[in-house]
Amino acid sequence: MDLGLRDRVYLVTGGTRGLGFATARALVDDGARVVVTGRDEKRAAEAVAALGGPEQALGIAADNGESGTAERLVAAALARFERLDGALVSVGGPPAGAITGVEDDQWRDAFESVFLGAVRLARATASALGNGGSIGFVLSSSVRQPIAGLGISNGLRPGLAMVAKTLADELGPRGIRVFGLLPGRIDTDRVRELDGLNGDAEANRARQAQSIPLARYGTPEEFGRVAAFTLSPAASYLSGVMIPIDGGLARSL
Repeated sequence: MDLGLRDRVYLVTGGTRGLGFATARALVDDGARVVVTGRDEKRAAEAVAALGGPEQALGIAADNGESGTAERLVAAALARFERLDGALVSVGGPPAGAITGVEDDQWRDAFESVFLGAVRLARATASALGNGGSIGFVLSSSVRQPIAGLGISNGLRPGLAMVAKTLADELGPRGIRVFGLLPGRIDTDRVRELDGLNGDAEANRARQAQSIPLARYGTPEEFGRVAAFTLSPAASYLSGVMIPIDGGLARSL
C-alpha cells in the first residue's frame, strides 16, 4: 500500500529512541521527512544519522515541559523543510508510584511535561497544518484501565485522551485529523525499567506476557508501522479514535 507519505513532513517528539524513533523510521522508510526531538543533543544527532542524514531528518534537543518548546519546534520544521503535515506527540512516562505515595511536586512536574506540554505541541502544530494534516497522541493502555504502580500516568493519560477527542471535533472542519495511540507492553527502555521495579525483571516480564492474548511483548517497530499509517493520508477518514496497540491486552471495547 502506498501511504502517500512521500515528501511530507512530520514532527515526532520523543523521536530519538523507543516508540518515537520507530515511528520516525517507518515514516522515513515510506518517503517522509521528519523532525525528531529528545532531551539529549547527542541522541538527536545519532537519530538523524540513523534516519539517513540531514536530507531526511532534523534533530533537536528539546524539553516538552518548557513553555516555548512547541512554537520553537514548529518554526524549526517550517524553516528547514518549508512545510508541516502532522505530528506524533510523545512524551516520557511520569515517575512510577502509588497515588498515596506521590508528592505534589511530582504531580506538578508531570502535568507540565506530560499533559500541558502535549497540549502546547498539539496547539502549535494545529496552527501550522492545513487540510489533510494529522496529530497523533502517544498515550497508554492506562487511558482505559489503570496500570498498577503508575498512579500519575493513570491520572493524566485519560485526560489527554479527552483533549485529543475534543481537538478532533475542533479541527475536523479544517480537514485535520486527531487520534490517540494506546501502546500496551512494548519492549522499550521505559517498559524494561518498569519490569525491573520489583527487582526481578525477567519474572515480571513473564507474568505480564501471560496476560496478553498474543503471549508476548510488542516491538517498537510494530508500534511504528501503525503510527505511520494513522498519520498518513492513507488513514484519511480516521479521526477522534483511541487505537490500542497491545496484542489484545485491554479487555474493554
